Amino acid sequence: MTEQETTTPGNAPVVRNVEPRHRYEILVDEQRAGLTAYRDRDDRRVFFHTEIDDAYAGQGLASILVEQALTDVRASGMRIVPVCPYVAKFLKKHEEFADITDPVTPEILQWLEARLAR
Repeated sequence: MTEQETTTPGNAPVVRNVEPRHRYEILVDEQRAGLTAYRDRDDRRVFFHTEIDDAYAGQGLASILVEQALTDVRASGMRIVPVCPYVAKFLKKHEEFADITDPVTPEILQWLEARLAR
């Protein structure tokens, strides 16, 4: 598969929420190209890690992944907490999500650390 093939309209990336694994995945040609991981706390989805596999770098997939994940959060009626640096950077450029974004607080960071240590 060439880089060109992965970016043609016929092979548009697909984003899916894999709830049992607490993450959204982006698929290119049915192969997982990356993910953004989260944990839910009440009505807030706390995003803490985003990665794109090296083989798919430079194709804008992280932006597609995060935008579709945040759109899904909005549709579900939840709010966003951007612990992940990439998600936080994305939100600075995409103010359309500002109304559902909550700040990262020390209390949220402690809660997340305890959740991930399990």
